[in-house]
Amino acid sequence: MIDSYGRDIDYLRISVTDLCNLKCRYCMPEKGVNKKNHHEILRLETIEKVAQAAVKLGINKIRLTGGEPLIRKGIIDLVNRIAQLKTKGLKDLGLTTNGILLKEYALQLRKAGLTRVNVSIDSLDQAKFQTITRGGNVQDVLDGIKAAKEAGLLPKLNVVLIGGFNDEEIEDFVYMTLEDDVEVRFIELMPLGEAANWDKKHFLSGTEIMNRVPRLIPLPFKGHGGVARLYKLPNSKGKVGIISPLSSHFCHYCNRIRITPDGKLKPCLHSNMELDIKNYREEYLEKFLMDGIKCKPLKHCIQSNDYIPIERNMNEIGG
Repeated sequence: MIDSYGRDIDYLRISVTDLCNLKCRYCMPEKGVNKKNHHEILRLETIEKVAQAAVKLGINKIRLTGGEPLIRKGIIDLVNRIAQLKTKGLKDLGLTTNGILLKEYALQLRKAGLTRVNVSIDSLDQAKFQTITRGGNVQDVLDGIKAAKEAGLLPKLNVVLIGGFNDEEIEDFVYMTLEDDVEVRFIELMPLGEAANWDKKHFLSGTEIMNRVPRLIPLPFKGHGGVARLYKLPNSKGKVGIISPLSSHFCHYCNRIRITPDGKLKPCLHSNMELDIKNYREEYLEKFLMDGIKCKPLKHCIQSNDYIPIERNMNEIGG
């Protein structure tokens, strides 16, 4: 599907739950979230039908997100059913997870047809990890990453760059790629939800990675194929990605739309504009998606003086 600005929209992210087994400080409030009623959350059958409609329109990449998707009952079966769309044009079926349950589910996910996982891990230090997640155990995540590798799920590691918290670990994360064929991706902290009012000192540009590790060699940039600028250390097995939605936005080749766990389609992550699936009958899911694509703005306005942070937290949207 081509949007109003000539961009080919071929990537759909579907959040299957707003609940999580961690409470990351930039993602959700300390008190947690109020559990929605059953009827407020998209049924798995509806998610499958949305995926079917999306692939019919030309979407070839789908990613399941949360909250934490692995706590959604029936997630393995959902992956299996969506994976059947690979015969109809779906090329990539991914999942973003905090990794806590990945050791238990990695092999099942792979057998069900999952292509890859992205694992969020903002610190390698247990004390820091416990602080940012409000109670998590980093070893659980590391064990999950190992299980994902063994299952052939090609894990990418997502690290939200937070000034004064994990910027002293930049080198540690980068050097993980020396002997391990893994992609470590640094993501700029975004001023939305819980982080909207954080002190500016916590918001670091992705250029900080290059300042700390100037030996990184830039790799060819594929543009539409992904949002990360890729680098590697000399003779390293893995790669380093830098995702800069603030300092160097990629709106001009944005290829994605998002659906929240309560059925709202967000044409842009940084906008409060949403289309409600409840306003569309089931036979009009293709129109639901097409209307959302037509509503995509040219670019976000985070750095404009009149920018108003979006109302939802990330756990309510999907990463």
